[in-house]
Amino acid sequence: MPPKYLITPLLAFLFFGCADKAKEDPNMDSHNLPNIVWLVAEDQSPEWFPMYGDSTISLPNLESLANDGVVFTNAVAPVPVCAPARSALITGMYPTTLGTHNMRTYTPWLAVNQPTLDSLPSYSPIVPEGVKMFPEYLRKIGYYTANGPKEDYNFEKTDAAWDESSGERHWRKRKEGQPFFAVFNYSVCHESQIWARGKDSLFVDPNALTVPTYFPDTDVVRHDLAVNYSNLKRLDNQAGKILDQLKEDGLYENTIIFFYGDHGGPFPRHKRALYDTGVKVPLIIKFPNNKNAGNYDDRLISFIDYAPTLLSLAGIEPPKVMQGVAQFGQYQVEKKPKYTFHTSDRFDEIYDRLRAVRSKRFKYIKSYNTHLSHALPVSYREQMPMMQELRKLFDADKLNGEQAAWLQPNKPGEELYDLQKDPYELYNLAGNPDMRDTLTFYRNILNEWIRESKDLGDIPERELIAKWLPDGKAKRLPPLEVVMKDSVLQLISPQRDATIVWKNPQDSIWNVYTKPLPKDLIFEAKAERIGYLDSDVLRIE
Repeated sequence: MPPKYLITPLLAFLFFGCADKAKEDPNMDSHNLPNIVWLVAEDQSPEWFPMYGDSTISLPNLESLANDGVVFTNAVAPVPVCAPARSALITGMYPTTLGTHNMRTYTPWLAVNQPTLDSLPSYSPIVPEGVKMFPEYLRKIGYYTANGPKEDYNFEKTDAAWDESSGERHWRKRKEGQPFFAVFNYSVCHESQIWARGKDSLFVDPNALTVPTYFPDTDVVRHDLAVNYSNLKRLDNQAGKILDQLKEDGLYENTIIFFYGDHGGPFPRHKRALYDTGVKVPLIIKFPNNKNAGNYDDRLISFIDYAPTLLSLAGIEPPKVMQGVAQFGQYQVEKKPKYTFHTSDRFDEIYDRLRAVRSKRFKYIKSYNTHLSHALPVSYREQMPMMQELRKLFDADKLNGEQAAWLQPNKPGEELYDLQKDPYELYNLAGNPDMRDTLTFYRNILNEWIRESKDLGDIPERELIAKWLPDGKAKRLPPLEVVMKDSVLQLISPQRDATIVWKNPQDSIWNVYTKPLPKDLIFEAKAERIGYLDSDVLRIE
């Protein structure tokens, strides 16, 4: 059957020339590309890990990785909760720029996103022009990309990103000699596991723990802390299996391995909080041949930097649309970031809005809803025994000032902390006359970032949804168009920043379209873009 759509070669040139694309090295040899593995721990702060100074429990596999790699002491998430944070990881963009800042926006497993918010629908935001899931660029140069079992990007994934995304993903499924990028996500240390595994075996003695000063020292608190340490032991065992498999395959030495947490710890005042307990994450990077093994690095590195850094390590110049920077690799920047920025908006059924800027020395937090408590009554978190214990003790006036501050019924409009002198951010300096210049300085930096990053947080979510889902439905991309030339077919999407994918009719995996296809090939193709419905499938027979 002849192609269904025809356009001129001139239009083809125009369409291909407009989009902001990553630049690839034309002399790149796929056999020399580095293999890259991400090991992702859910809901964990650095303070629980031996490589950050906590000797409570041994984690031999992660400790060994730290000995072979570089430990980062100022790695942060832009949002202290998973889905918005993952949208930053996969795009190199701030969630407040993408429209993925609320937790959650895209929930395909629920009939209604948030029933308690007047049946708030599930939706996939229309992201700015040129924004893509970064593994697409890796696949274009020959990588095998695998992810699992968790996605949760706060938008509907594109088929161009992964060769496989499931619990069964593995680099061993790739073609022989093919470079790979593989993500292994571990939920055993997720917030929910504090109560789900509350009666499981403990690998540490609750009475031997050190309780942080911002928590009361009670049996309930100690038990939940012990559950988390025990879950970290389970995490270490699971991650160790992947490290062992890399060694079995002779790949460990030359594979770049990231281990990191997807935001701060699982506890109250950790997850969903803009304090360092909520945004600071463990990060280890093992470089090829264990370069700089055993070193510690205090640079500021945010999740928005992971995508451009990984592309740079693979020899791909990051797209200009990315807000993060390449911290390593061929395109690493000379001038490293001086500040990181952090946001907090809707968490499940409760709206709030906070913004923060952080340097190595100071943290400034702006609250737009001072009538709300930091301790939002998110129903999911209220299942945790520790959360229930904090509520009970606060109501009985049995907490000291440090322990009660987070639970107060309202919060300050501005907070300023000296992270060197006050790492747990317990003493707000915003009202200190001696700190007025510092407060003004960081306030101005934050306001400038809000403007420059086009922060969508001040626009009501319903207005954003109405813009992105006219008539209650996402827009569909226009059909693909085809140019016939000699013995090949050139596929073009009128949506200039759309990605084109194609596959053989009997296959389930879509290939990223990078060059014209033979005119005698039987295939299916479509255009896709984050926030849009895919174009109708074009079938060539």
